[in-house]
Amino acid sequence: MSGGVRRLLVLCAVLLVAIVLPFVVWGESFEKALSLEGSRAWMDGFGGWAWAAGLALLVSDVVLPIPSTVVMSALGWMYGWFWGGVLSVGGSVLSGCVAYGLSRFLGRSVAVRIAGEDGLRKAESLFETGGGWLVAVSRWLPVLPEAVACLAGLSKMRWRPFWVALVCGSLPLGFAFAAIGHLGHQSPGLAFALSGVLPVVIWWLARKWRAVQAQSSK
Repeated sequence: MSGGVRRLLVLCAVLLVAIVLPFVVWGESFEKALSLEGSRAWMDGFGGWAWAAGLALLVSDVVLPIPSTVVMSALGWMYGWFWGGVLSVGGSVLSGCVAYGLSRFLGRSVAVRIAGEDGLRKAESLFETGGGWLVAVSRWLPVLPEAVACLAGLSKMRWRPFWVALVCGSLPLGFAFAAIGHLGHQSPGLAFALSGVLPVVIWWLARKWRAVQAQSSK
């Protein structure tokens, strides 16, 4: 294993520890406070701005142990599967963009100290070839969405592929859990299954569409 790969793995480990640590310290408290009923009650406290409070919770998942799928279900319960889904998708996309932007514009110097220029070049190569798949699929996995979005920013992944992949991953996740909240289902198993498969399909279709667009513009 080359030195660059080893240092890149160290960077990944540091990111994961930084993201997991709040879950270890405060995760249980947040899960109790932000149960399905607790999330709705907290958002209801903002009256007509409850939707904005929901978005804020989803975006704060970048740094806090927010049970985002529970919040998405609460939004579906409050606003129905469609508008709850729109808000859930919006919150997931905003969260990814914040993680990407902060890492790209503020975290690069720290990442260089940890991984070195060679390690970051390895990350840049990885995200240039397979970043879209990583971003799209990671949205339905615990912990990884924030870590992958941060790595995409540190690796200076091109904005357009990142954004498209982020939307492809967030769409099935947001609407699936909003539908669960709207229908009153307690088991998220089907949502996890759908959210795991659909990002791959949607990203594949998006890549095909982009390829057709590129060919037609020549």
